[in-house]
Amino acid sequence: MNRLGKQTTPWHLWVIGVVATLWNGFGATDYTMTQTSNQGWFASMGIDQATTDAMLEFLGNAPAWADAAWAFGVWGGLAGSLLLLFRNRWAVTAFAVSIAGVLVSMIYQAGVDYPPLLEEMGNSPMMGVVLLIAAMLLWYAWVMRKRGVLS
Repeated sequence: MNRLGKQTTPWHLWVIGVVATLWNGFGATDYTMTQTSNQGWFASMGIDQATTDAMLEFLGNAPAWADAAWAFGVWGGLAGSLLLLFRNRWAVTAFAVSIAGVLVSMIYQAGVDYPPLLEEMGNSPMMGVVLLIAAMLLWYAWVMRKRGVLS
């Protein structure tokens, strides 16, 4: 608190907010480039054409609810990151939406059979990393709201 009784913004909010925005911005970019079948994006990631074609076919056959979960996970995380930087209390809700999307995506991925070219996608520990980061961001936003930093 400053001398006027107003809650000051801790330095770590800016660091976490910027890093979270970059992290979730990458996820949003990946989602957008995948949804638009951007071949240059896949090539820049080192994914060969056969794998790209298999991935796009696989994702194109996913149920709408699985695609929606991915969207909620990605865009909820980006919204939460930006709301955190704006010191807005709705960051907590946005991060909660993101976690729900990640969890539903994980459930879908756990129950699907991957084509041979994409077996690594199904065995990737990356979803666990994404869930852990999303949970940490939700916790951080919740603590900042509880302390009165987010209003």
